[in-house]
Amino acid sequence: MEAQPIISLKEAIEERRAARSFRPDPIPEEVLSEILRLGVRAPSGYNLQPWRLIVVQEQENKEKLKACAFNQRQVSEAPVVLICCGDRLVSQPEYIESVIKLGEQAGAMNEAYAQFIREQVPVLFEYHPCFESVEAWTNRHTMIAVAHIMIAAKSFGVDSCPMEGFVTAQVKEAFKIPEHLDVCCLLPLGYADEPFKLYGGRFNIEQISYSETYGQNFTI
Repeated sequence: MEAQPIISLKEAIEERRAARSFRPDPIPEEVLSEILRLGVRAPSGYNLQPWRLIVVQEQENKEKLKACAFNQRQVSEAPVVLICCGDRLVSQPEYIESVIKLGEQAGAMNEAYAQFIREQVPVLFEYHPCFESVEAWTNRHTMIAVAHIMIAAKSFGVDSCPMEGFVTAQVKEAFKIPEHLDVCCLLPLGYADEPFKLYGGRFNIEQISYSETYGQNFTI
């Protein structure tokens, strides 16, 4: 049976918090599957989809991951932890062809656009005018997917905690992550336990937005 969200998109965005502690309740398989399916509907440049997710559920492996993450309790408490990685090999010709084939199968790719992608993706990664390194680009797109996963999860009543507190080299060694993958974040998923994190507030739109050029006041 297909899992169905229990709260609206607006509620999911407004109610999401980073959970610091989790109950041991498992996430139903159909719910986890739907969270991941919706999460990777995230956009990416040229539809290259550089995200790679290692789904950690066995307690022994969660304890191993916890040791790589400064022994933070949420890693071992959450029923599921995602190791979210970005793949730097998405600019390779064979990978580009797999993206083209995927688009053809979906009915969204014609030969003109396929040729455009073959020509433009290598140029983007050779000169990278809008990013300093390939890792910066893959991290950027992977974190868009992570944000989608967190909102999708909350719509099913599943809490999350995006984490940067880990030692990358230790995580890569412990989980046999190849050199060309970069670990962007850890994402525990589950049902938050008390104490619940309170909403910390956000700066108002006028304070963080500018009109037309930087420094010009913007008002709604």
